[in-house]
Amino acid sequence: MAQSDFLFPDNPRRRQEVTRLHQQLLGCLLDSFQATNELIGVLNTHLGCRLPPIEMRRQGTIKENCDVVIEAVRGIQTELQQVDQALRDKLEPTLYRKLRDVKEKETDKVAIVQKVISAILGEVTAAASAVAVRLVGSGATEGLLHKLAAALGHIGASLLGSVGVAVLGLGLELIVRAILGAVEKSQLQAAIKSYEAHLVEFKSASDRYHRAIAEVTELVRLQTR
Repeated sequence: MAQSDFLFPDNPRRRQEVTRLHQQLLGCLLDSFQATNELIGVLNTHLGCRLPPIEMRRQGTIKENCDVVIEAVRGIQTELQQVDQALRDKLEPTLYRKLRDVKEKETDKVAIVQKVISAILGEVTAAASAVAVRLVGSGATEGLLHKLAAALGHIGASLLGSVGVAVLGLGLELIVRAILGAVEKSQLQAAIKSYEAHLVEFKSASDRYHRAIAEVTELVRLQTR
């Protein structure tokens, strides 16, 4: 126990809470890396994209790792926008509107895409058509990518941004230098509030993003049987 803990006996509990919340945040961040790489793999394999996989920087900060995912998400958005523009150019306006209409059946959308996607991608598979429909022919994917990037940006800009991933990833305390208990107490309280606020936003965005990517990869698996 630090000497200052005698004056502020709740500090050990606060340290444990910060570590617990950090581990939750780190888990969501790792899920985002994994889901993003799964999506990159699908795009590269079935839509002819050339996106590089991403890797968590174990010696980096929360902000640096958030920025890695944000950059990857922007790259994915660019690729999807290019596919979307190609479909818009190739399809008749009425068919394109059906493709973007969330009320239209996915099977009908696949039929629409199959009419033109070979002219865009060359040799085309059933999985490619299905992936194009799931990722481009729905505003849901765009929204999920945007929400994930926004949540990551908010975390990176907060006081959590400068925290090293490796340090707390090992379960060590947030405060590693000997500082006055009053200062530590203030920092720990601020850290807990920041973690709690950002976890609500990030966990929701991360969970929905991960589920959406899992649905796409499952769709590809079924189409390639």
